[in-house]
Amino acid sequence: MSDPGPNSVFNSGFGRRTFLKGSALTTGAFFINSKFTHLRLADEPSSPFTTPWAQPLAFTPYNVPLPAFEPLADVNFDNFQRYDELPAAHQYKVQICEALHCPHPQLAFSPSTTYNGMCPGPTFMMRYGQPVITRFENCMPPVMPSYGSCDVVTHVHNGHHAPESDGGPWDLYSPGIYKDHHWANVYASDLATGQPDSREAKGTLFYHDHCHDFTGANVYRGLAGFFLLFDNFDSGNENDTNPDAFRLPSGVPDGKRVRNRYDIPLVISDRRYDANGFLVFNTMEMDGQLGDKNLINGRVQPYFEVERRKYRFRILNSGISRFYDVWFSNGMTFQYIANDGNMIPAPMTLQNVKLGVAERADIVVDFSQLPATTTEIYLVNRMEQTNGRGPTGNTLPMNAAPKLLKLIIRPQTGIVDNSRVPTALRELPPMDVPVARTRDWHFDRSNGMWTVNGQLFDENRCNAACKIGTAEIWNFSTAGGWAHPVHNHMEEPRVLSRNGKSVVGTVMQGRKDAHPLYPGDEISVYIKFRDWLGKYPMHCHNLTHEDHAMMFRWDVVP
Repeated sequence: MSDPGPNSVFNSGFGRRTFLKGSALTTGAFFINSKFTHLRLADEPSSPFTTPWAQPLAFTPYNVPLPAFEPLADVNFDNFQRYDELPAAHQYKVQICEALHCPHPQLAFSPSTTYNGMCPGPTFMMRYGQPVITRFENCMPPVMPSYGSCDVVTHVHNGHHAPESDGGPWDLYSPGIYKDHHWANVYASDLATGQPDSREAKGTLFYHDHCHDFTGANVYRGLAGFFLLFDNFDSGNENDTNPDAFRLPSGVPDGKRVRNRYDIPLVISDRRYDANGFLVFNTMEMDGQLGDKNLINGRVQPYFEVERRKYRFRILNSGISRFYDVWFSNGMTFQYIANDGNMIPAPMTLQNVKLGVAERADIVVDFSQLPATTTEIYLVNRMEQTNGRGPTGNTLPMNAAPKLLKLIIRPQTGIVDNSRVPTALRELPPMDVPVARTRDWHFDRSNGMWTVNGQLFDENRCNAACKIGTAEIWNFSTAGGWAHPVHNHMEEPRVLSRNGKSVVGTVMQGRKDAHPLYPGDEISVYIKFRDWLGKYPMHCHNLTHEDHAMMFRWDVVP
């Protein structure tokens, strides 16, 4: 296990997990306050009261590429696979820095780790066929004043990227250092033809820190943001004249470049604050972190005014350990169009969607269908969860479900809505490559630590060498009363079955990068290996479990 070094609070010469195991007999919870440097033992505090709906929903601006006349200096293009074939059309620069963030007027400004000073980070608006270079500069102080680590590395979750640009947990860099990523923005290839396959398109992705041992703390401090991909089908233009365009709700960007008017990214997370309103983090909690304040786009229980027309909501569970069962308070239905950012073959009419950590759902909501007397409804979470083990299995009554977002319905005023939800979306890519082998991955607990196949994570050990151009079946399973949202980097498996049953016609159908394993679950997936060579991780996306070694390395080899 690697020592986190002088850039973390655990800088006494031994690793973080060693510290935690050695402290396991202490009583109470071990909290670090993000304003002060002292540590304190306490029972888990409740956050102070905050008045709901006190502020509007916030949106971070789009990342803007650097001007062509101001290119990045000293980029080593030889570091990137296939760069001659996929040269960058644009370049970006992002600073990872400490900034003060206040999620509610009745809470304090807490020091946060941010992308360009924002929580969440600015939104990347990407297009297939336009590769980019992005430089992340580590502008953090040399010594961390509280929990987390000053060492960072950024991962685009569900990105089809070469390992040198994937943001794996072994690629950390310290304050004063930068790292360049080449995001090819190319479809995964069809192995039968060798050509990029538009059926493999991904739409709603996000980026976040992936610091080895400190991913949970760094994400909790603010290192996450949206990464959206468009192509000729999902073009981001509801007035697109291309006959192949889906024309999903979008509108046009407003003058501040902070959002498309009707295409709404929603980052859901939970946090906890002390009596003075400062953000706190329990460094001794190894089961999972649960907050008691619900944040949407970085604000506690905001409100959002909507017109009586169709909206696209991109819902992301970016928390540490909490699962969600998202409903509208009036029980209204919506069109479910994508899981984990992947379009399904045809929209599904649903009332709710369940999201494990890192799962996403793209839905289209038609507020014009509401009665004229309806002036407000709420987005609520009906998933009961009382600790980091996972959901209890109970569904909360609607009137007892925590409210996440208030939606204020404006009066009907001659609204023009040119958007639509096509009856057919994306065809699923074929499973036409013979299966080379089957592998079993069991997610469990051993001696108080989280393991995969009985082993703790070792970045120097390859647990699976997968030949490029082949396919395999991977089986995921878990035991005990624990839930594990399993995430695979780079290659996106196709779900075959859950507990021996077909997933066709369910939200699990098609390609997924996050697989929520509930207690006793078994999930089988079909996975291809294409386009890039090198090493990647698979891990539980309950970030507490990931940081306590529930991860393994697999390699794509010649």
